[in-house]
Amino acid sequence: MSLPRRLAAAVVPPQDDGGEPLPERGWRATVTGVHLISAVVWGLAVLSAAVGDAVDDDRRAAALAVLGGLAVAYALLGVPAIGAGAPRRAVAYLLVLVVALGLLGWLAPGLLFLLFLAYPQVWFAVQGTLTGITWTLLLGLASAAGPVLDPGGRDAADVLLETGIGIGFSLALGVWISRVLHESAERASLIAQLEATRSELAAAEHERGVLAERERLAQEVHDTLAQGYTSIVVLSQTAAALVPADPDAAREKLAVIEEVARDNLAEARAVVAAFRPVALDGATLVEALRRLAERFARETGLEVRVDTAALDDPALDGGAALRTDEEVVLLRGAQEALTNVRRHAGASAVVLRLARVGGQVSVHVEDDGVGFDPAAVTVSGLEGLRGRVAQVGGEVDVASAPGSGTRVTVRVPGA
Repeated sequence: MSLPRRLAAAVVPPQDDGGEPLPERGWRATVTGVHLISAVVWGLAVLSAAVGDAVDDDRRAAALAVLGGLAVAYALLGVPAIGAGAPRRAVAYLLVLVVALGLLGWLAPGLLFLLFLAYPQVWFAVQGTLTGITWTLLLGLASAAGPVLDPGGRDAADVLLETGIGIGFSLALGVWISRVLHESAERASLIAQLEATRSELAAAEHERGVLAERERLAQEVHDTLAQGYTSIVVLSQTAAALVPADPDAAREKLAVIEEVARDNLAEARAVVAAFRPVALDGATLVEALRRLAERFARETGLEVRVDTAALDDPALDGGAALRTDEEVVLLRGAQEALTNVRRHAGASAVVLRLARVGGQVSVHVEDDGVGFDPAAVTVSGLEGLRGRVAQVGGEVDVASAPGSGTRVTVRVPGA
């Protein structure tokens, strides 16, 4: 950096970066206190110049004029510089302050107690340590020039000693103020970063919630509407094939289609409203599983047996032993397993078993179909079911082998 630029950086305050060094309320209170103290000290100076003996009679008018000009400069330039951080007005006010204190040092050295006001104003008007030191030195030297150069004035050594002490206290105060402001600015920046991070975390959490809700709705659609529509398609094809040969059987299939469609409509409304499944609305889990088995038997013509003999807790049949989300998971697990029986098993009979052993409640769906190798074949519906069951702390087991049928077990912790 060139010498002129270095000198400019030392004298001209740096531009404000837009962030307040202290919390807004505390900073405003501090600035208000500076203005009040300035008014009181300036008033004392005017009173001393007007009626006191701090000023010779032949210099009284000039001293009062300097004080008046200083007051105007403070109102027009100093207040904006201290309160709003206006760099150009700060430079203009500090120039006026240096000239005014230099004149008062020549006209009325007894009024130089204003330095105790001027030094802090320097540090409130500027925002750089080097800038504050530069203006403090200029102010001290200007105020000392008059008494030192006055032939009839005080001893130069005493004046310089007092000026040095004043400058020393001012620099110590200014460096402390600068450090406090710097730490406050860093604290404000850290708070802003924390708030930004908190906002980002809130946005990420919201996005995660949205994705989870989408996944839940997708799973609900798969477990209810998609399975219902699959049943409607299969039943429609069967009914169409039966129309020429057996109209009564075709009408029976059409009645089942209507029932499935109505159930699907109710499920769609429940999904949109985020209610529990329609099958569990006003019914126990055992009742819902029995209705599911009966409808599946009508739709497919397969023999479906519901076994609840392994229940060791009578409260389960009354619906009091499981949370709602656990009941939903068990019902959806049974629906998914029966859908896979319809699509892939080629079975002739199915057993749907509800059991409670210890603290766990489980639903087992077992068929006598063709079976498959679970390690070699991935069933997308079962993978989705695993994720859903895991959300309630449960697990899904699939036992199958080619030619040996399939058993799907869904377990939840229970009460």
